[in-house]
Amino acid sequence: MAYAPPMSFVTGLDHVQIEAPAGCEPQARAFFGAFLGLPELVKPEALRRNGGVWFGLPDGRQLHVGVTPEFTPRVKGHPGLRCDDLAAFTAHCDRHGVPYRADQEAGVARVFLTDPFGNRLEVVQGGHPGVR
Repeated sequence: MAYAPPMSFVTGLDHVQIEAPAGCEPQARAFFGAFLGLPELVKPEALRRNGGVWFGLPDGRQLHVGVTPEFTPRVKGHPGLRCDDLAAFTAHCDRHGVPYRADQEAGVARVFLTDPFGNRLEVVQGGHPGVR
């Protein structure tokens, strides 16, 4: 039986959530807010009891740091964040003692670093090219 190509129900990416241990909020605010410069967003009242903190990205998307029981850092899966000037970003990391690993394996300039909870993050200059 042949199927017609599906229509796309997905219209975009709204947010990415990473996990963190209970009590993570001060470190999340320091790293994602102060270090990365992301503005904190107000979580919906019904979700505040769960802990964690939400941040806004410049394009309107969001990065959520959510508390999870028996937290284990994600060392492979990761959010990929964009920046316009990777050299300036790595200099910022150097000034603040935040280690990173640079590579161009995917054909773009990028670095990998970890958040205060051990989760892997990627910061890419510009973005990964999309090919259909």
